[in-house]
Amino acid sequence: QTCALPIYTSVNIDPTAQELAHIAIHAAKVARYFKIEPKIAMLSYTDFTAKGTNPAKMRLAAELVKKEDPTLIVDGEIQADTAINGAITERVAPFSAIQGGANILIFPNLDAGNIGYKLVQQLGEAEVIGPFLMGVKKAANVVQRTGNTEDAFNTAVMTALECQALKEWAAGDVVTRDLTV
Repeated sequence: QTCALPIYTSVNIDPTAQELAHIAIHAAKVARYFKIEPKIAMLSYTDFTAKGTNPAKMRLAAELVKKEDPTLIVDGEIQADTAINGAITERVAPFSAIQGGANILIFPNLDAGNIGYKLVQQLGEAEVIGPFLMGVKKAANVVQRTGNTEDAFNTAVMTALECQALKEWAAGDVVTRDLTV
């Protein structure tokens, strides 16, 4: 089973490239906490060719992530299908750092992220947990208005894990957790 972390900006409506880079770096830290080696895709409507505002923003965000942490695998601007389907990546963008498929998807804005998240939830028959607020000093998360008891339980469990992670990070401990239950 593939685990992908769709990351969108539930607080920032239209984040800057710098804010998106910060979000990506934080998402990578969370992924590593759960023993997932991050492969980050900065999503857009094109694969490495557009001149528009959003593609340029996503390209810059990828460059900023690489500059801040050269150990991270990150690329963009890249379309969602190219980012997550290794066969498409190999055919369309063989030069991309994201071979084999990304597992962290950074959306350019709240519109795109929320739409993508809801489509995966409703059409993809995938278990969606979240959204979770990242980059804040205290663990705080959201149960969607359409959430059920299982969603509330999953959010409570993840929030407890987030509390533990924040405590460990503040103490300078780097501990990872296995996602299996």
